Amino acid sequence: MTVMRIAVANIRFPPTPEDSVLLASQAIRQAGIEGADIICFPEAYVPGYRGFGRVIPPPDPVFLERAWATLAAAARQANVGDVLGTERVVNGDLRISALVIDRDGSVAGFQDKVQLDPSEDATYAAGFERHLFEAGPLKFGISICHEGFRYPETVRWSAVRGAQVVFHPHLSEAERDAYGPGGSPPYRPRSYAEPSNSFHEKSMLCRAAENTCFIVTANCAGDGSPTTSAVIKPDGTVLCYQPYDQPGLLVAEIDLAEATGLLASRYKPVPA
Repeated sequence: MTVMRIAVANIRFPPTPEDSVLLASQAIRQAGIEGADIICFPEAYVPGYRGFGRVIPPPDPVFLERAWATLAAAARQANVGDVLGTERVVNGDLRISALVIDRDGSVAGFQDKVQLDPSEDATYAAGFERHLFEAGPLKFGISICHEGFRYPETVRWSAVRGAQVVFHPHLSEAERDAYGPGGSPPYRPRSYAEPSNSFHEKSMLCRAAENTCFIVTANCAGDGSPTTSAVIKPDGTVLCYQPYDQPGLLVAEIDLAEATGLLASRYKPVPA
């Protein structure tokens, strides 16, 4: 048995880019207090996802470098690895990405979002490569939002290469036109992947079961959000999830031995 303690930052969307660094630093410190080995943040948390009608300041590589250095120092002080939802500029193009920071504060690398949602085409550019990361005995991959929800191969890529966990930073909010009289959404989820919820959470159960790996999915806490943060076991059942609309740190212990990757390893592409 090899047990890892996983934290998920199910926190509020940052009001400003500066707040994103402050709130992320606080979550990292709390993860350290909780004895977590690694923490995962929602999609593009630093400086904030550019969508859903929000106005985010223009991309600023100088701000990002400073933010990453601050959070790397926080990781080192807390002795916690990070999967940080962020953005970065590559050859003049803005990409959604996840920065992986080791427990000692060193940068392990980036996983860019390769499969964009069509609504993102005007703002972000797609990445081209997938990467596998290690944190002690843990091997993991990253599939960002739309990728994990709709493209099973983005999770399978990591699982067939030995990943016991695939982290899934995402951002899912209540549709603005779904609000009824009084400003309240007509439907509020209460239990993870219950039948009346959107398909998104159910797809996370599938990603885990079809690859025999853990899925750790991270969303911001938001009023009426159709999804929440959760840890899904390799048999496709829910280990734990954060109560909807409630900000906080979700912490779970997982046994890496349960993630055999058996079903992922048996995958054979269909001949053309």
